[in-house]
Amino acid sequence: MLFTTTTQWVALFLVLVGGWLLGLASHPGGRRWRERYAAERDAHAVTRREAETRLAEADARAAAPNAEADARLAEAHARIAELERDHARLAAAAPLTAATVTPVTNIRPTAVLSAAPGPAPAYPVRVTPETDGPTRKI
Repeated sequence: MLFTTTTQWVALFLVLVGGWLLGLASHPGGRRWRERYAAERDAHAVTRREAETRLAEADARAAAPNAEADARLAEAHARIAELERDHARLAAAAPLTAATVTPVTNIRPTAVLSAAPGPAPAYPVRVTPETDGPTRKI
């Protein structure tokens, strides 16, 4: 077991103090760490100024799209208000009934049917002799 007697403890203490004194005697006076600290402090100041400059530029760039977004938002609000006015106008209008709607008797064909098979139409089609084209069933 190490350091069991008082003499061993005193010897350990003297060796530690001697090493500390030897280290102080061989130390260059702190000039080296002071120079390194000053260089690090200056580099940090430069880096901080550059970061603040980049941050200010980014804030300026971020402000420009906000103006465009605000304009788009104002246009959207105007369109919503217009649609709400149209909705209110249509809700107040008289409803359409079978008596108020005039029936369509003849629909002019928009395209001529070809002999080639194609996709089936989404609505029933009939060919009338007077138009020779498709008409919708009413």
